[in-house]
Amino acid sequence: MSEAPHGAPIKTPGQLIAAVVAGFAVPIVIIILLAYYVDNTTRTGAGTDELSTQQITERIAPIAQVSIRDANAPRVYKTGEQVYQAVCSACHASGAAGAPKFGNAGDWAPRIAQGYDTLWHTALSGKGAMPARGGTSPDDYSDYEIGLAVAYMANHGGANFQDPPKPAPGAANAASGAAAAAPASGASGADANAAQATAAAAAIAAIPQAGSAPAGGADQSADASQAGKALYTQVCQACHAAGVLGAPKFGNKADWAPRLKDPMDTIYNYALHGKGQMPAKGGSNASDADVKAAVDYMVSAAK
Repeated sequence: MSEAPHGAPIKTPGQLIAAVVAGFAVPIVIIILLAYYVDNTTRTGAGTDELSTQQITERIAPIAQVSIRDANAPRVYKTGEQVYQAVCSACHASGAAGAPKFGNAGDWAPRIAQGYDTLWHTALSGKGAMPARGGTSPDDYSDYEIGLAVAYMANHGGANFQDPPKPAPGAANAASGAAAAAPASGASGADANAAQATAAAAAIAAIPQAGSAPAGGADQSADASQAGKALYTQVCQACHAAGVLGAPKFGNKADWAPRLKDPMDTIYNYALHGKGQMPAKGGSNASDADVKAAVDYMVSAAK
């Protein structure tokens, strides 16, 4: 029994040419269609935008950023809310590490009872797990801005504190310059003293010279505590905030301990008439009563 003959599928030259062309064309068309489909499909998976311009820019951005500003330009202060959002909210928004939670009257009540000045001093010097100034430096946020943040948080916790007095123009820049002039490691004592002297001179020169106030009577400030705080903010903090030229640093008990061994009249006398590099009345024209009030304010913060 014989088998049926098998016929070839390609019998003519035209069929051969068509088969060869189809063998090349069909795969190419399929590849093109697949590529078009993949490129136009909605991508929702993680990392699918890694080649986008924004993602590439973020990946190649330098780790360190340089911010250049004019040291002589008027300082634009942040509001209490802005400082809270940038610094304080990291702990106070959730109450982490025992921090009083923002807006929680129960958490804030015992703190508010201590008074605004105590809260402000605590924020500047640190307490417990909270670092001084919330981990920032005076170049980042001034004492005044930290005070605004304290008032903002406390007032949302049930307090009715007033904002601290705004520093006079130039005082903040002078204080920052004084801090920047602190000697770097390895610098000689003479160079360090010269740098601090320059910073102190700049700070004193920046102090606004108000007209002399009468020594007593109805024109004298009715609230000595507020007057002392205001004078410290406007004048004294230029040197005492950073401890320029050996000035006892505000709130630093170790710095103030040897000074407090003297009677208060002696300390008042130093502030009124000057001592060492400190000029009389800190270089201002404040009244004797206000200068004494400023001394009381600084002394109370160091006890």
